[in-house]
Amino acid sequence: MMNTAPRNEVGWSEPRSLYRVAQVRAFDAYAIEVLGVSGFTLMQRAAGAAWGALHCRWPQARRVVVATGSGNNGGDGWLVAGLARAAGLDVSVLCTALPAQLRGDARRAAEEYVAGGGTVLAYPAVSATHVLAGADVVVDALLGTGLHEAVRSPYVEIIAALNASGRAILALDLPSGLNGDTGEVMGAAVRADCTVTFVAAKTGLYLGAGPEHTGQVLLDELQIGPAVAVRDMTGQPVLEVLSERDVRCALPARARQANKGDFGRVLLMGSGPGMPGAVRLAGEACLHCGAGLVTTMTAAENVSSIATGRPELICIGLAVPATASATSDVLAQWAAQLTPALAAASVVAIGPGLGTGEWSRALLDAALSCGKPLVIDADGLNLLAQGLLAQGGRRLAAGTILTPHPGEAARLLGSTSSQIQADRFGALERLVALTGAVVILKGAGTLIGAPGRVAVLCTHGNPGMAAAGMGDVLTGAVAGILAQCRDPWLAARAAVMAHALAGDALARRVGARGILALDLAASLTGWVNGVA
Repeated sequence: MMNTAPRNEVGWSEPRSLYRVAQVRAFDAYAIEVLGVSGFTLMQRAAGAAWGALHCRWPQARRVVVATGSGNNGGDGWLVAGLARAAGLDVSVLCTALPAQLRGDARRAAEEYVAGGGTVLAYPAVSATHVLAGADVVVDALLGTGLHEAVRSPYVEIIAALNASGRAILALDLPSGLNGDTGEVMGAAVRADCTVTFVAAKTGLYLGAGPEHTGQVLLDELQIGPAVAVRDMTGQPVLEVLSERDVRCALPARARQANKGDFGRVLLMGSGPGMPGAVRLAGEACLHCGAGLVTTMTAAENVSSIATGRPELICIGLAVPATASATSDVLAQWAAQLTPALAAASVVAIGPGLGTGEWSRALLDAALSCGKPLVIDADGLNLLAQGLLAQGGRRLAAGTILTPHPGEAARLLGSTSSQIQADRFGALERLVALTGAVVILKGAGTLIGAPGRVAVLCTHGNPGMAAAGMGDVLTGAVAGILAQCRDPWLAARAAVMAHALAGDALARRVGARGILALDLAASLTGWVNGVA
């Protein structure tokens, strides 16, 4: 007999490593074929974990409806129903296949439930809407991780009924209808309040539309997990989750005798005519993250407003040619300003507000040729997409950091924003392969990748950060932290995490509307010092 006592939610694992569905199946196979754990035992463990989550999350629930499919995910559901019934709850199973129509472990699970006197309601003989109406909690055990095409009838109708029911929903392993690898909604998907995932966390829970459908994610490794599974590359995660530790790794405590020269010199190149705000926002973030000296190089007309608003920023104004024919003359005049500024910099960041004209191209060419660590954003990326990467790709200098949003990523890859969003992890892999750079693919669930590295995911951030200037602030944060730690991989991780945490703190204080980039830049100071 299984132990029906629910456990305390404190015992749940917090997912830090994410895997593809095929990897998790390999872990299952290893447990069965090598460790000698039966498939039904794994199913029992999964059901016990799910029942524990249900009872901890909804301890007052008295009536439970379990919606089951025809596979092993459904088998988990039948066993959860049995545990809930044994605990004295009023339980019904809304099934798409009767026990006699099932196979293997799923059939055994269903037969045990029926033998115990459990109530079975077959769809479509009964109305899903009617069955769900009286439930306190609904358990989604319809479809597992094997979905690779659009959801079909009868599942699409039951998913619609679940989402329209207004009941609390607990999903088993993965909300039904969600792609386990990409987080894409396969036509229709359950919107759960909580998801208990088994063995290892799947990437689809965190990518794409996954976070909109999972609710709280709880992990139970079922006593196998990747740590005791395959000892080769199959066991390596494809994604790791960022934590506050990433900020501390890049920015350890400072020595008491330190001076500003120890923390790098950043040159920010951007803000063409009429765009002073972009490079100023990047400069503000750079200062708030602790860079020693920060210089902005911008169109001459912007200098006054930048210097007045933030006197700590050093400003260099460059003339902008009025016509294309005047470009060569103006570039010659730049040499006295541009050459020493690039020589003095320990990090160069280019792109915010840059524009895409001849003036902008000349600045980007100078940056790409300077031999210093680079951060490229915004129009710097658009210029790369227009020319430098158009002929099959260009390997950028080692350690270059690119910070594209989905639109910029699409231009670099010759794709569309919707295609990038449909498979963000795949897009990240292609960008890294194309450029050889450290790539920060911005958006909900920002991803960071680099050659030879396990990619990382930021699970923090909020819709309030979808506002003007937020990308400029991130560029400045990356450059400022890179100037201090001198490690592009650590800098990218730390900057993304600090940026997201600062945004979340603002959203908690004021809500998700009206957050200003300048306010977020200012709040970075607490997060990079670990005192926020």
